[in-house]
Amino acid sequence: MSVAALIERKVREGMAVSELQLTNESHMHNVPAGSESHFRLVVVSEAFAGLLPVKRHQAIYALLAAELAGPVHALALHTFTPQEWAARGADAAASPACRGGNGL
Repeated sequence: MSVAALIERKVREGMAVSELQLTNESHMHNVPAGSESHFRLVVVSEAFAGLLPVKRHQAIYALLAAELAGPVHALALHTFTPQEWAARGADAAASPACRGGNGL
């Protein structure tokens, strides 16, 4: 099973989500072609109601502990309640360009 498929399965099994968008952004970084090391994850769930962003992220980290300890180098998290997601027009900020370790 691919890392992306495993991430999606674990999140969907670990919490009720109304929206999940997973993007492999590895190609934007200095890694070999076909890598699965850098991801952007948007999760919309009522489970986030009343939680500060750090608690939302910790909930996702707990579900993906094995992946974060292994193949996943970076995980950009965007977590919203359904109401927050609707207020944003169902859109999350894009990831910034990789600085590529060039010292900029």
